[in-house]
Parts: sequence; structure tokens; C-alpha cells
Amino acid sequence: MAKRHPALIALSHDHHHALALALSCRKHALGQIRPGDATAVQEQAARVQAFFQESLVPHFAAEEKILFPLMLAESPGAKTMVDGLLREHERLRRDVASLDGKASLQRALFDLGDLLESHVRTEERELFALFERTVPPSLAEKAGREIEKILASSPARSG
Repeated sequence: MAKRHPALIALSHDHHHALALALSCRKHALGQIRPGDATAVQEQAARVQAFFQESLVPHFAAEEKILFPLMLAESPGAKTMVDGLLREHERLRRDVASLDGKASLQRALFDLGDLLESHVRTEERELFALFERTVPPSLAEKAGREIEKILASSPARSG
């Protein structure tokens, strides 16, 4: 990943872990990890749910409360992208919540992995690049502090 503005480093760090999880989801779905082990896919679904609660819930909160509104205010051209990212947040929430009830857990994990990877790539390559080009330094620094506060309130980070 590119060198990030300090305000975005914590979010970028989460993205790194999310990409690893997305790859693992697809590999489990395709039977490339522990092939023939009936519990492997269920265990992966449980890991996804735990990661979502521990990392992505506060991550999405930081983006939705701080980053996205700032981008809309400073980069009016970001509206279409931000709207799409918000829809993906909602879809990821629904997909993770419904993992328990999925008849085809492998397909659900594969699709979730694809969506998660695509989402992270859009934020890293497009949204963050736009942030770095358009947000004034003083606002970027303030946003970084606010993002850190939200992320630090997560039990996974404070413990």
C-alpha cells in the first residue's frame, strides 16, 4: 500500500487485515484451506463475524462519522463514491449478520470476500488518494485525531 497521510494510517492498517480476511474467505470457500474438513468453513464464518465486531464495526463508525462527511464537505465530487461505499457498508453488515443462516455458507463467504476486497481497494486507491489531494492539512490532522478516538474505543484495540 502507498504511504498514507498519518490521519489514514489506522484505517489503512485495518484494510490490510480485511484484505487478508477476504483472501482467506475465498480460499475457504474454494476448499483450498483444509479441504474436506466440514468444520473449516463454519470456523471461517465465525472468524469473519468476530473480525467484523472487533475491527469493522469501529472502522465503519470512524469512516461514517468522520471521514465520509469530511470528504463530502471538502470534495463534492466524492458524493457518488461515498454513497457507494455507504451502500457497501450496509451490505457487508447484512451479509456478516446472515452468515449463520446461510444454506450455502461457502458461496456466502466467497461473495463476502469479493465485496470486502473490492470495498477496501476503492477506499485505498480512490477515496484515500482523493483525501490526500483535497483535504487541507489542519482538517486532515483533526480528522485523524477523531478517527483515532473512535478506533481506540474498540475493546479489541484498547485491550
